Amino acid sequence: QVTLWLKNIYGDKPVPKYEVNERTVDILHEVMECNEETDKDVSLLIEDMKDRATKYEEEAKYWQDVLGESLGLSVGRLSQEAITALNDLVESAMAVEVADTSLTSFYCAINHMTSELFKTESKNQEMQLKLKTLREKIASALMMEKQLEEDIKKIEKSQEAENAKAESQSKNLKFLEDKSEDLKIRIRDAQEKLIAAGLDRSLTHEALVKSSE
Repeated sequence: QVTLWLKNIYGDKPVPKYEVNERTVDILHEVMECNEETDKDVSLLIEDMKDRATKYEEEAKYWQDVLGESLGLSVGRLSQEAITALNDLVESAMAVEVADTSLTSFYCAINHMTSELFKTESKNQEMQLKLKTLREKIASALMMEKQLEEDIKKIEKSQEAENAKAESQSKNLKFLEDKSEDLKIRIRDAQEKLIAAGLDRSLTHEALVKSSE
């Protein structure tokens, strides 16, 4: 069944070679069924269009006969202005997709198109409002981002200044600690020299402070 279908598809051309196994045959069979269903749908659609065309032709002939026999009107007897008006009427009917050229059909079509236009305009206004809101939010976010960047730069500069100040204070503290330690050593050495030279211990700085307390 699949082989016959492939031969029918390719006609006089050779069928391309493919690996014949259960899986490939199943896939081709599924494609064949889908293709046949599509062909049936297309055939039905073509037949429907042919039936419609026949009905339109019969209706057009009927009205031509009515106009010709009853009113003596034919396309050849119409003025150029009338032919132009008829062509405009037909083009308008095709443009708004109505089944006939009656005023009722035109009014219904125009009302429907007007309603669709209002819906489209309303949706367009809604989208414009959303777009405006989104732009405002984006602008606000960008301004906030810029402000944050400036604040971060200020904090970094302030931190750098604080770090430099702290480093300077640390160096000064270290210098004072070293200086204090040096003075303590000098005072102790001087006291030891004075004591070695015969100075009474009760006259040393520590003894005088204790005595004062």
